[in-house]
Amino acid sequence: MAPSLVVPAVQNHRSAAAKTVAEEEVLRRRNEELERELKRSIEREEKMKMELQNTWERLRVAEDAEERLCSQLGELEAEAVDQARAYRERLVMLMEQLSAAQKIIESATVQRS
Repeated sequence: MAPSLVVPAVQNHRSAAAKTVAEEEVLRRRNEELERELKRSIEREEKMKMELQNTWERLRVAEDAEERLCSQLGELEAEAVDQARAYRERLVMLMEQLSAAQKIIESATVQRS
């Protein structure tokens, strides 16, 4: 009877060893899969960091451009106000000259009559 007890023990040991090897293979494959996924995730993260950096740089350039445009707009507004004042002064002066000329013409017309 003793030999019949030894055989099943060897078979159980071989079965357990095969099961362990199979489980290790499954775990090894799963580990490789997780490592690949981690690598892809790290690559995506790096790509996103670069995109964020590029976006940040574009934003900084846009803000600088906005500041320059606002400054130029302010200068143009000041120039436009100065031109409008000069135009108004010229218009008032021409109106005064025209009024004076009309008075001279009227007085010359009245004297001839």
